[in-house]
Amino acid sequence: MPLEYLPLLFFFIALFYSSVGFGGGSSYLAILGLVMADFYEIRSTALVLNICVVSISTIVFARNGVLKPRILWPFFVLSIPLAYLGAQVKLSQAIFFIILGFALLLAGVFMCLRFWKSAQISMEFTNLKKTVLGGGIGLLSGISGIGGGIFLSPVLNLMRWKDARIIASLASVFILVNSIAGLVGLHMANTFKLDTDLLLKLIIAVVLGGIIGSYLSSKKFNLKVLGVLTAVLIFYVGLRLIFKFGLDLSI
Repeated sequence: MPLEYLPLLFFFIALFYSSVGFGGGSSYLAILGLVMADFYEIRSTALVLNICVVSISTIVFARNGVLKPRILWPFFVLSIPLAYLGAQVKLSQAIFFIILGFALLLAGVFMCLRFWKSAQISMEFTNLKKTVLGGGIGLLSGISGIGGGIFLSPVLNLMRWKDARIIASLASVFILVNSIAGLVGLHMANTFKLDTDLLLKLIIAVVLGGIIGSYLSSKKFNLKVLGVLTAVLIFYVGLRLIFKFGLDLSI
């Protein structure tokens, strides 16, 4: 894939992902893995782009009164330090993408299932349950190089924890803080690398996509179609990574 097409592609990825409270790190990683040779540069770039997109989402959710800090804070107690530690775990490129691929398959399935699950009474979580769940996903996010919202949001939606927009706002902040912790972890492990010329173009693209996607998410639009499309994209990316790095095939 020619590098000049990346900004346009990343614009649409940011638009789709930000519309459901995600940063797009999973797809950034997959696509950058096809065009970049340096594995650590791939992870660093994806985390920076994640932060750009979800910063916009977080601001939009906060301005529209969707963020509820009183019920969200326990998710971050363990997720931040564990994301930092997870980012310092050194894996081979093949093992990393195989793990990421299987995680994305599950996330894609969970995202689709939430749209066909019958309505139930919302489930309340204790602070301990929030802390443990956030910590586990924070560790996974640090190891995988993505913010973790793509794992947290489907689980909470399937369990009918809260309104979908509250969950999307949580996912945005969760990705933001874990991505920052992950970047700090990469820096401390001396694996933080960036191509600043390419990064600037990609930042402009994802910021524009993130603004549009966050606007759609914060308003009363039916996001089912965008959610299903995002789930299909996530599933395809996961399948492609497994075939490419696990079976040495291309799809």
